[in-house]
Amino acid sequence: MKLLIINGPNLNLLGTRETDVYGTETFESYFEKLCTQFPAIELSYYQSNIEGELISKIQEVGFSYSGIILNAGAYTHTSIGIADAIKAITTPVVEVHISNTFSRETFRHQSFISPHAKGVIIGFGLKSYVLAVQSF
Repeated sequence: MKLLIINGPNLNLLGTRETDVYGTETFESYFEKLCTQFPAIELSYYQSNIEGELISKIQEVGFSYSGIILNAGAYTHTSIGIADAIKAITTPVVEVHISNTFSRETFRHQSFISPHAKGVIIGFGLKSYVLAVQSF
């Protein structure tokens, strides 16, 4: 099984960004633990702050991987382009959010991704990624 985790804008700052919301661990450190926890799964990771690069990566793996775990960050609430890319591929996508988006600003309550995702996992911190992997 091949799964790709895609993280969007500002998630490269995990560990230093709003630690009260996102914690103090970097995603790179967490990803190493995730790979150890799931040795039978081929996990890979991609992060970009640029919407078009995220769309290109979704299209690149969207017909060959077993699944995509996508935390599109703020693009979740704004990007019709990312939603359309997910709609266009055959690989299932699980939408993930570290924080509970419904306990934050009202604009974060809308997701353009959710209607096209296999499932949505919100608000369990970095453990949200474990739950997403387990869903596959």
